[in-house]
Amino acid sequence: MQCPNCNCKDIGKIGTNQYYCWNCFVEMTITKGKLSLHQVEEDGSLSSLDDLFEDQDLQIENVIQ
Repeated sequence: MQCPNCNCKDIGKIGTNQYYCWNCFVEMTITKGKLSLHQVEEDGSLSSLDDLFEDQDLQIENVIQ
C-alpha cells in the first residue's frame, strides 16, 4: 500500500480497514473500496483531507502496489 498523500510505503495497520502513514502522519480508512484520509490534530481529533484529492486518487486499487 502506498500513501496517496506523500507516496510513502511506510504504512502501518492500526485497526480493521484503518492504516496510518508514518511519513506524513495521515490516518486512512478503507470503506467500500475507497480511502478516506484524515489528519490527526494536536487535540487528537481528525480533520478530513478527502477534499484535497480527486475521487480516482482515493480508489483502493490505485494505492495498492
